[in-house]
Amino acid sequence: MGRKILFVTTDQQRYDTLGCNGGTLARTPVVDRLADAGIRYERAVPQSVVCMPSRSTIVTGQYPSTHGVWMNGVPLPVDAPSVAAELHGCGYRTALIGKAHFEPFLDPFGRFTENLLARSAEPTAAHGHRGFDHLEFATHGAAGPLHYAQWLAANHPEAVGMFFPVLDAMFNVSGAGGGDTDAPQVKDNPIPRDWYHTDWVADRTIAWLDGLAADDEWFCWMSFPDPHHPWDPPASEMGRIDWRDVPLPAGYPVDRAERERILEAKPRHWKQWYDGSLVSNYEAPKEWVPATLTDDQVREVNARNAVECELIDEALGRVLDAIALRGWSDDVDVIFTTDHGELQGDFGLLFKGPYHVDGLMRLPLIWRPAPSAGVPPAVVTQPVGLVDLAPTFSAIAGLEPAEWMQGKRLPVDSGDAEARGFERVLTEWDSELFGVGVHLRTITRDGWVCTAYRPGYVHDGTEGELYHLADDPMQRQNLWGDPGYAARQRDLVADLWDSQPPTRSPRLDLEAPV
Repeated sequence: MGRKILFVTTDQQRYDTLGCNGGTLARTPVVDRLADAGIRYERAVPQSVVCMPSRSTIVTGQYPSTHGVWMNGVPLPVDAPSVAAELHGCGYRTALIGKAHFEPFLDPFGRFTENLLARSAEPTAAHGHRGFDHLEFATHGAAGPLHYAQWLAANHPEAVGMFFPVLDAMFNVSGAGGGDTDAPQVKDNPIPRDWYHTDWVADRTIAWLDGLAADDEWFCWMSFPDPHHPWDPPASEMGRIDWRDVPLPAGYPVDRAERERILEAKPRHWKQWYDGSLVSNYEAPKEWVPATLTDDQVREVNARNAVECELIDEALGRVLDAIALRGWSDDVDVIFTTDHGELQGDFGLLFKGPYHVDGLMRLPLIWRPAPSAGVPPAVVTQPVGLVDLAPTFSAIAGLEPAEWMQGKRLPVDSGDAEARGFERVLTEWDSELFGVGVHLRTITRDGWVCTAYRPGYVHDGTEGELYHLADDPMQRQNLWGDPGYAARQRDLVADLWDSQPPTRSPRLDLEAPV
């Protein structure tokens, strides 16, 4: 048998929110210590910048084109391949506690398995589900049928209405403002900290671990819903960071004219979303116009996001302490990452969407191998993907990667990455909502990010984006179509199309907004 695995994900967390990655706002000493003792990846890239496709890539080890979850609202088939099933099949105890989101959350008629399992109020599926023999689900608040919402309603019913109401009366993502600056999706939340979903996820993880036998091998996916919007952490914790003291992020062009000039040099949907003339997806409030975003709103959103990151770090510390009390610390691999990033003020925008830039595509990824494995600390600069996680879990368990996995075991240092060909990572975007289709394919390679657009609602298929990360780390200068970079563009585009993964056929249906 292999080693025990604690897999920790957050939702919608930027690379630069961690101290070990240069972040200065949130204090993250627990994750920073894991990075100091383990492997820190400087260019970890998702295969999709939205939740359901990205999380489906994590569990299947496949690109969205192949597993078929091409946008939020497309459910991952229940019989899709699963790395958890591989581990369970060789004797591992397996759990997923927190946010799953392999299937739509909006489900008033009870069509999706994960919502039905949660409605039963039982934490264990009768015959397992996706290879997990223990499941307890949470999302960003107290609405819906998931385990956290049921627990809160049963034990603290007065707290159910304390969260930001994510949907408005028309069932669109709400653009309502709150806090001190009236920033969108912000709310002062009076919920006590130990009733909040971050601590609940840690509490339930500890409870599951405490129920295991000392000699059990286990894989636990602990999945925090934060720091994804809405930004409504417990009000008691907001004294940690005064938003008035928060510097504006480097990616936020303070001058409006400069901001708009940068956006106008990108494909047209960027500026159209900014000025409110086009809403291309369900990932941001339909009625909110990014051009109305103020400097102080950016500060407050960043402060609240940082508080949520600190609470996650502290919750993870409690789980690691519980593991130590069981005497397991020397034999547990810990992997920490997220599903995608957050714009958080970059380019004058918030949330996420069809925008393949670092705010959404550069992710925190830390692997602290079990101390018993004797793997020295390292920093890997070559690009890796979330598609590489499933083969890594298999390798930790002593298994060969399944033939359906499309990634590779994560490299343990830059020499290993070079020797095993970690050269390029691909990212996809497809969305068709409100009658608006947007289709992107991106390659990250050799310090460049190149995105080619397929025909869609506002694109004719000739558009693209090309950024040199060393010269333009903020991706403000789009070199697509620049004659001086024509050869580089041709090379990257050819590699992009030559490297595309197999496409599932027939295409899975979009069944819900999110």
